[in-house]
Amino acid sequence: MSTFNLNSDTSDDIDFSKLLEKPRPLNMERLRSLEERSLTELSTSPPQLRNGDNAASRVQDRADCVVPPSVGFNTPRSLAGFESHPMVGEAWDALRRSVVYFRGQPVGTIAAVDNSEEKLNYDQVFVRDFVPSALAFLMNGEPDIVKNFLLKTLRLQSWEKKIDRFQLGEGVMPASFKVFHDPVRNYETLIADFGESAIGRVAPVDSGFWWIILLRAYTKSTGDSSLADMPECQKGIRLILSLCLSEGFDTFPTLLCADGCCMIDRRMGVYGYPIEIQALFFMSLRCALLLLKHEGESKEMVEQIVKRLHALSYHMRSYFWLDLKQLNDIYRYKTEEYSHTAVNKFNVIPDSLPEWVFDFMPPQGGFFIGNVSPARMDFRWFALGNCIAILSSLATPEQSTAIMDLIEARWEELVGEMPLKVCYPAIESHEWKIVTGCDPKNTRWSYHNGGSWPVLLWVLTAACIKTGRPQIARRAIEVAEARLHKDNWPEYYDGTVGRYVGKQARKYQTWSIAGYLVAKMMLEDPSHVGMVALEEDKQMKPVMRRSNSWTC
Repeated sequence: MSTFNLNSDTSDDIDFSKLLEKPRPLNMERLRSLEERSLTELSTSPPQLRNGDNAASRVQDRADCVVPPSVGFNTPRSLAGFESHPMVGEAWDALRRSVVYFRGQPVGTIAAVDNSEEKLNYDQVFVRDFVPSALAFLMNGEPDIVKNFLLKTLRLQSWEKKIDRFQLGEGVMPASFKVFHDPVRNYETLIADFGESAIGRVAPVDSGFWWIILLRAYTKSTGDSSLADMPECQKGIRLILSLCLSEGFDTFPTLLCADGCCMIDRRMGVYGYPIEIQALFFMSLRCALLLLKHEGESKEMVEQIVKRLHALSYHMRSYFWLDLKQLNDIYRYKTEEYSHTAVNKFNVIPDSLPEWVFDFMPPQGGFFIGNVSPARMDFRWFALGNCIAILSSLATPEQSTAIMDLIEARWEELVGEMPLKVCYPAIESHEWKIVTGCDPKNTRWSYHNGGSWPVLLWVLTAACIKTGRPQIARRAIEVAEARLHKDNWPEYYDGTVGRYVGKQARKYQTWSIAGYLVAKMMLEDPSHVGMVALEEDKQMKPVMRRSNSWTC
């Protein structure tokens, strides 16, 4: 059986320079993989002596990252040396206003800076929300805030975590944290939320995965592996993955999850095996292989990761993938097959196929569906899961191309007047009542129920560059630029084409701002994508049979 190559970095070797329509001098070398070279050797770090910069000013720029909040950052809005859209500068100003400090050190960004609404938990630093902010700072040569964030959340992982009288697993990462200032003692402490304050009281399954992915992005960007090599970080990775790799009653390599455990943090029918979690799980496993030491305490876990990656990639590519041929096969499925030779292995009833999917599926194209479990297939499109599948190479190159084909073919439905639909289509009427429990925030074409989320620009752009389709990202960014700044950076948009600012959307939503900045910087310098993309392992062979979308 083929095996993942543990000792070679070729699995992470991507030449992004060839993906630009108009090649730019990126100072990239194809002789060495990106994993062998820090991005400081490329153009993701502050440019060397560009625009009158000198070494002293760059040192000062980094020093300014850790000054008290009364002074703030004093770095250029962008060090990439390109002509930016006018709203880029405004975006950087807004992003810096969201920075949170703990004892004089920047440790993250709050969810939104909207003083017109009640704060609720939007004044906290969310792990998943901080990821695009972290990438923006890394791409701008400001790694200190990212390092501080990684260390502070790692420290929070070690806290005792209880909901009522039940204790959570040791490896659970917080969903969010906030800085509490005691005016009497003049002392600051961190207050973490592990799900006990969340909607539905669900622990964040995705937080640990994003932490691992961000640690790898930090290591990649700075070329500094000393943080990841720290015994505390090595232990943190093992604790996160031990929650997922432990043996139990599972018959599938996918992770069984509750509703509300990820970006879609309310009841939306994603319980079971949601594509977003499976894609993040796969990517975090691959990142962990690059970060963990392959001896000592981590040796056994590395072996577990390799086995799980093989099983997970086979399962996802075989059973979650949908294109025209696979749809037709499901349409003709027989049921009640009691044999190991069964074709309809999950006993899915063909009559359960929704009518919309037949018109939605283009002749050339495909995507990973939302969920697969016994007698149930959720055929909805989920943007984040499919984009992460491309970036992690959970999707084969042919499948990645098919996903891009689908986005182009269904542009009005998925992008419309504001990118990008978090899921498609919306559920409504009686189904909405049953699935969401009559959730007034997730009404049809709003919020998580078919809403349009600007933050998804960054994962879309990274996926477009990785697949050699940067023109799709440019088009989506141009659509967003027409309104995003004018509307004061909303959290999400409502309507079938994303025409209306969301009815409960916060303004100056930090990850909407950061997602736009990251998308712009990646388009201007595609080597940035190396922070969040992994090439397909050369020793792993695709396991799916050929279908229509594979020949496009």
